[in-house]
This record gives sequence, structure tokens and C-alpha cells, in this order.
Amino acid sequence: MAESTSTTTTTALRLKDKVAIVTGGASGIGEATARLFAEEGARMVVIADIQDELGKEVAASIGGDRCSYFHCDVTDEDEVQSLVQSTVKAYRQLDIMFSNAGILSLSHQTVPELNLSQLDRLFAVNVRGMAACVKQAARAMVEGRVRGNIVCSGSVGGSHGALASTDYIMSKHAVLGLMRSASMQLAEHGIRVNCVSPNGLATPLTCKLKGMREEEVQEVYKKFARLQGVVLTPKQVANAVLFLVSDDSAFVTGHDLMVDGGFVHNH
Repeated sequence: MAESTSTTTTTALRLKDKVAIVTGGASGIGEATARLFAEEGARMVVIADIQDELGKEVAASIGGDRCSYFHCDVTDEDEVQSLVQSTVKAYRQLDIMFSNAGILSLSHQTVPELNLSQLDRLFAVNVRGMAACVKQAARAMVEGRVRGNIVCSGSVGGSHGALASTDYIMSKHAVLGLMRSASMQLAEHGIRVNCVSPNGLATPLTCKLKGMREEEVQEVYKKFARLQGVVLTPKQVANAVLFLVSDDSAFVTGHDLMVDGGFVHNH
């Protein structure tokens, strides 16, 4: 009887003793995922972000014994390297990297009106930052002989064109290229690399950028999904990430997991 109880406990905690980094972990999808990782038994979740006060609050609310905050601007590879190295130094290993930090287009960004300096800024975070996080995590995992998991935040925009936000769409296509190449190159080390690609959803940063309340943003994005009766939330995206970093997906790598409710390509 005791045996079955212990099995149940083990099954219940899918990330028992794992050490995870979540970039962009202070709010939105990152925050929801950090909370879920801790609930699922992660030994330590390191939230990396540039929103210091918010990040510290989230870490404290999860609990200092299971979550810590690290200031990291992903556009600076030195900061990413020190994030990864200090995590490995403090907790002996890195099992999971959820490379989630990203920004949206700051203007309409149609092709004829492309503002290339805005494009550079967005690529610095969404592409260069993503590459730095995947690179540094991969090196730490290979060096530590950890059969780790890397998940990148993609988007339905990574597989479709759009009538605006060209720089963002381009950046998410680039993330897929990075993920697919990394998954092939790291497979020999038993390291899995995947993408989670949500439909549009209301996160604090999106609401702020659009100057709308959560309900209003949800209403805007409703028309981009065929599936009715479900509103996409950060928690649902976090559940998909959990699947990708847990043994539930032990033979899944190089995969772009769409959490899109049957994306509707609006013209």
C-alpha cells in the first residue's frame, strides 16, 4: 500500500528536483509557467526579467526556497551567460530553459513603412536574445551531462504571414529555425528542444501596449480562433510548456506545439 502512495506522489510531481530558468518570468506566460513549475515540484525556478520589482514579488509569492529572481536583459549575452552560470553554480545543474522573453511590434510595421531601427530593437530581444538563451542553456546542459529540455516561445505568427507587425512575424519565423536546428544538433546529447506557439492572448504587456483592459484584449483576439467557449490564458500556455519539459513528451523534439484554438487567418 505504501508503495502505491509513493508512486502516486512521484507521478503527481512532474518536475521533481528539476532546476529551471524562465526568461520573461515576471508577468504573463512566464509568470504562469514559473508558478506551475514550482507546483510541479521543481527544486528551483529562476525567474529572469528586466521588470525587477515585479519579478521579485512573483519570486517571493512562490517562495524563496523554490524561486529566485535574477535581473537579465536577454539582448546582452554576458547577462544571459551569467544568469545560466550562476544558476548552475548555485543549484548544481540546469534541467530546463523556458526561453520566453519577447516583445511585440511597437508600430504597425507594414513592409512599405518598415521602421528598421524598431525592427533591430525587436530582433535584439526576440531573435538574438532567444539565440543567446538557447546557446547558453545548451552549453550548460552539455557540459553538465544533463538530458535537459529547452522550450522557446513562438507564436502562431511563426507559421503565418500577417497584414501588420512584419518585424514580429519575421522574428517568430526565426525562432522556429533556431529551435529546429538546435533540436537536431543537441539530440545526440539527449537534450530536447521544442517551441510553444500560442494564439494572441491578454498578458499584462499586451494590454499595456494596446492600452486596453484584459477583457477588451480577449475580445480582440477571439476572432482569431475557431474554437469557441474557451478563452486562451497564460495558464493554458504554461500547461503546454509543462508537457514539453516533462517526461510526458520524452520522445518529442523539434516540435512546434500550437496552442491556438484552430487559428483563423484574418484578412
